[in-house]
Amino acid sequence: MDKTLIFAHRGASAAAPENTMIAFQKALEMGADGIELDVQLTRDRIPVVIHDEKISRTSNGTGWVKDLTFRELRTLDFGSWFSPDFRGTRIPALEDVLVWAGPTRLQINIELKNGLVPYPDMESLILELVERHQLRDRVILSSFNHDSLVRIKQFEPEANTAVLLMERLYQPWDYARSIGASGIHCYWPACDSEMIRQSQNNGIAVRPFTVNRKDVMKKLMQAGCAAIITDHPQTAFEVREKHT
Repeated sequence: MDKTLIFAHRGASAAAPENTMIAFQKALEMGADGIELDVQLTRDRIPVVIHDEKISRTSNGTGWVKDLTFRELRTLDFGSWFSPDFRGTRIPALEDVLVWAGPTRLQINIELKNGLVPYPDMESLILELVERHQLRDRVILSSFNHDSLVRIKQFEPEANTAVLLMERLYQPWDYARSIGASGIHCYWPACDSEMIRQSQNNGIAVRPFTVNRKDVMKKLMQAGCAAIITDHPQTAFEVREKHT
């Protein structure tokens, strides 16, 4: 059985401000196999790495990402909310992350945050960046907006996509295959060892989120899930070394 990979949720987000370059760097240093990040579009259609549609939680600014230009967002502090040690941390463009990740071995899970804001052309803009930086083989594109995943496959049939799920779904492997997805990223209470086994026997990788408890990490790893997505990659690495 292949070892369960460890994806750092929004980077090493327990150790640094989520979705920032320092969080991704720390994830790499901790031994993560991959990083998970979220993308919205600015007013000038630049894909930027941020989870929320509004910027107030993770910056010293206010408003919607969609209403602000990239230049305006780059003037804001995206670190002080987490700790004064990270004062002055800037929001990264998706391209910044792809350039940085290129020479590493990391897999990159890009979540398209287009469930509430229907960003026009988001799929093609992200695919173009992935292709430009020759990272198709290392990128997984996920979303709660499954229409968006279908559009991705229409644009790029070889793209690696994953459906995001918060609750249990009947035979989710069949559903994933029906829209061309090759992965399921589910909230961890919504999956069990049988769902993992059946999905992966049907060629659908299961990568639960957000797995921060050691006992849950151990259970999922022993069930053989393809990856876990966690705020604590260092802890997950230790659990994997000890129990699998």
